[in-house]
Amino acid sequence: MNPAESAAASFAPDAVVGSPYPLSLLCLSASWGGLELNTVRFADWMNRRGWPVQVITLVGSPIAARAEALNLPVAYLTNRWKALDVPAARLLAHTLRAFNTRTLIVTRNGDLGLAVLCKTVQLPTLKLLYQQHMQLGPPKRSVVHTLRFRALDAWLSPLPGLARQVLEKTHLSPKKLHVVPLGIELEKFADPALTRTIARQQLNLQLPANAVLLGLIGRFDDGKGQDFLVEELAVLRKQHPAVPLHLLLVGESTRNEGNTYRETVLRRVQELGLGEVVHIREFTPQPEIAYRALDISITGSTNETYGMVTIEAMAAGLPVVATATGGTLEIIDDGRMGLLFPLRNAVAFETAIGRLLSEPELMQQLGEQAQAVALATYSHHRQCKLTEEVLFGLR
Repeated sequence: MNPAESAAASFAPDAVVGSPYPLSLLCLSASWGGLELNTVRFADWMNRRGWPVQVITLVGSPIAARAEALNLPVAYLTNRWKALDVPAARLLAHTLRAFNTRTLIVTRNGDLGLAVLCKTVQLPTLKLLYQQHMQLGPPKRSVVHTLRFRALDAWLSPLPGLARQVLEKTHLSPKKLHVVPLGIELEKFADPALTRTIARQQLNLQLPANAVLLGLIGRFDDGKGQDFLVEELAVLRKQHPAVPLHLLLVGESTRNEGNTYRETVLRRVQELGLGEVVHIREFTPQPEIAYRALDISITGSTNETYGMVTIEAMAAGLPVVATATGGTLEIIDDGRMGLLFPLRNAVAFETAIGRLLSEPELMQQLGEQAQAVALATYSHHRQCKLTEEVLFGLR
């Protein structure tokens, strides 16, 4: 049994202890990022475990398209007046009744007001659960926030540090707060049959046999750090002329924000003469292929609340070089699963990469330890199982 199979066995899909009942997930977002992707993934995972799951979202949204592709029931809703939208609350209540929903799971903070209005005015017996994906931001102890959070039956935070923030910045009852890490399908990323050679072939990467491939997987966005990484690749290639350093960037532009940033990064690649060593690939529904092609994964984000890409890289057995910001500080134990550097600190970044290039045994050790932690902590089976424990505990 390989490590991925061993980890998954402890949280197998047939381990549901109780009787699944109809759930609805609410996410009225027109974007397509980590939050939206995780919402649909979670709905699909729970559905496969026997839970009837309905996704409630915007007409024409990427969430709707992906949910429909997975054959999940989809209902459509608009929320023009946010927390004061009584007609939307009525329609939401009708949608929930039609599906016999007992628990509504909200994954976007902006939808909490509508969900609470629906419960308060239309469905007082509805169980309401908030699955946190983003940092809390400024304190939320106002009367409005306190009443809103009081209507929740459970709040799921993906990291202990985020849970502590909730207790510090709100008046939420600690009894309602649960730490449930967001999961990924680890088996795909840790599959030993998907070798580096095969992955590079599938991506049509023509690299020298001794090439070291750095990679940043994620949408092109000025908060993700592709521009910094391109600049640093030029420096690193001069510092390590004996090592054929290449860079893989995988992702699309942030939806609804245009292609300006992406075009700027690509133009800079040409200006620096890196066109032959920087490889651009579009977003793929099989990110495991990209990770398995890499030698070192880079997380260069300004601030990742959770850092799903970091966890995916860990699951693939890669050493991670990441900015010491946000949730990454909780996910990566510096020096044990990867190397952290201050945001946009070129010297620190170059030092970290140089250390890995000169110590291949350290690269392997960090990758192995990162994978072990990912498999033990971030399985999607574990997320579902922990969420089920909360669901069955709601009375």
